[in-house]
Amino acid sequence: MMANQHFTYQKAELHCESVPVREAVSQFGTPLYLYSRQAIVERCREIEGAFDGHPHLVCYAVKANANPAILRLVREEGLGADVGSRGELYLALRAGFRPDRITFSGVGKRDDEIEEALVRGVHAFAVESVQEIDVIDQIAGRLGTTGRILLRVNLDIDAGGHAYISTSKKQNKFGVPRHQAREVLLRAAALSHIDVRGVHSHIGSQITDVGVFLNGARSLVGLVGELRDAGLRLPDLDFGGGYGVQYHGFLCHPELPAEPPERADLSTAGMIRAVLPILAGTGCALSIQPGRAIIAQSGVLVVRVVYRKETGEKIFVIVDGGMNDLIRPSLYHAHHQVVPVRLRGASHERVDVVGPVCESGDFFAQDRLLPRCDRGDLLALMGAGAYGYAIASNYNARLRPAEVLVGSGTMTLIRERESLEDLERGTR
Repeated sequence: MMANQHFTYQKAELHCESVPVREAVSQFGTPLYLYSRQAIVERCREIEGAFDGHPHLVCYAVKANANPAILRLVREEGLGADVGSRGELYLALRAGFRPDRITFSGVGKRDDEIEEALVRGVHAFAVESVQEIDVIDQIAGRLGTTGRILLRVNLDIDAGGHAYISTSKKQNKFGVPRHQAREVLLRAAALSHIDVRGVHSHIGSQITDVGVFLNGARSLVGLVGELRDAGLRLPDLDFGGGYGVQYHGFLCHPELPAEPPERADLSTAGMIRAVLPILAGTGCALSIQPGRAIIAQSGVLVVRVVYRKETGEKIFVIVDGGMNDLIRPSLYHAHHQVVPVRLRGASHERVDVVGPVCESGDFFAQDRLLPRCDRGDLLALMGAGAYGYAIASNYNARLRPAEVLVGSGTMTLIRERESLEDLERGTR
């Protein structure tokens, strides 16, 4: 577990790097996404350094947070990009990622998306079915080019966690079963406009047990050996993403309720170093697609308490942000540590932190022990940099929040708060 140096209390006030969070709120309002530039840079460098010189390509998963300023920052750190749509491909290219450092993932790539990626010359498609391979072959033939592919293999490994983030069990929609990989790849290798580069596996999301990765690595390496015995050369091996981060107890202070972290040794770089000797034994060039591991702990969502309601059964802390701003708690009961922006020695009480949306599922924390909150107080939801704004919506016609990047003591608005007029976009 790496110490948090980017979100800290200084004289009882929460800071992002050297900037008081309250100062950001006074300038940009709430709800507000606030990111630490240095945290993003450090995560990128730690992950890159974990490969210790072995040939590799780290592709940032754009789906985690696609803000153009953040994409440019990640690209400046030398990473590639993993995209899952034509829109993400557009954003990655606009941010300056070279096409040959972009992988294209996803189970339902449309024909126009495949064509655009082929024209641009992306590094490879992570393909998910026989029919998809055939479509890529046909479109590549029409364009007079070749589609480079990595076959996503479902290893039937239970990575734990919520069912909605499970990706490598046999009942999941992702990849082809391991026992079909040989037949699928031999067939693909015979196609005129397909270049079989290797295999790809993504065994889950928010994985905090290195043993799961070790099992996945061993299974994947065994498969590579079997496929090479069948005559396939397979120069590339893609180990996907899913590297877990600390959500519990990310911020510690004597005035905060204690939250034991998920694992004391939780480190993405450490997990990569653990599996590297296994994967490197294949002699393949390696690639991974971390998203959460780079951006989750680099951002917070700041909200303001609008009401406090006591019913005799519950205490509700009602805030001005909701599931439309950060849906992870509602979608799969994900945990985000909730902390006051200003500490004032308040006693702890058990509360539900809920939003303004007209759904009972609109909550950030349930039955959570927090310092007492009153109307006007500011709260920060820690570890909200990944799958926060990226999944935000206008449900209840609520405006999506602003995004601000903090670096070198300055605040930069990297996405304006939506306006009421923005809600009418698309009308004529």
